[in-house]
Amino acid sequence: MFAGDQNGLQGDPRLKAISEAIRVVPHFPKPGIMFQDITTLLLDHKAFKDTVDIFVDRYRDMGISVVAGVEARGFMFGPSIALAIGAKFVPLRKPRKLPGEVISESYVLEYGKDCLEMHVGAVQPGERALVIDDLVATGGTLSAAIRLLERAGAHVVECACVVGLREVKGQHELNGKPLYILVEPRQQINCSAPSVNGVETCRHDDLILGASFGSPLNPTSKSD
Repeated sequence: MFAGDQNGLQGDPRLKAISEAIRVVPHFPKPGIMFQDITTLLLDHKAFKDTVDIFVDRYRDMGISVVAGVEARGFMFGPSIALAIGAKFVPLRKPRKLPGEVISESYVLEYGKDCLEMHVGAVQPGERALVIDDLVATGGTLSAAIRLLERAGAHVVECACVVGLREVKGQHELNGKPLYILVEPRQQINCSAPSVNGVETCRHDDLILGASFGSPLNPTSKSD
């Protein structure tokens, strides 16, 4: 589900501003990747606040007691959302980053495997959880997060991302959990802006919304 498809948010100028605050860096971290850089969103106080506010408005009355953030960029949005809705924040980390006893959940990437870990006891059976990340491409990481939380006895209410494709590849792997996305990835069409510190960047008017996996350059940076 896209935020802009909802009656209350159709045509909401905040969504356009959020999209335009996300920088697209071509060919990073490797050729053919259109990296959706949300660090520029964090630099824009209003766009950053609007991002958090839209999520908070959606989840404040859903009885959520756990906001689980996926390493690492889920940590940038999750704590603010958790504080605003009166929930605790639980980090889902990569292997060997948490000091205590953990439970782990592996998942398959396009080229290899990865793993998420969570502290034992961080989530109690029956708690209602929200999973937050910055971007979803195929849903592999979110699916692993859902499995991890469900193994601890939590009920995952929904997954939420700032950026995502309208037809998420692998969405069937989300165990029937709803997926809420604010904006689609942007695709470079004619980058004419000068480089900054050697990094090629694009002006807002050089970009369009709604890129797809079939485009010449993959619009996302994740393999999940």
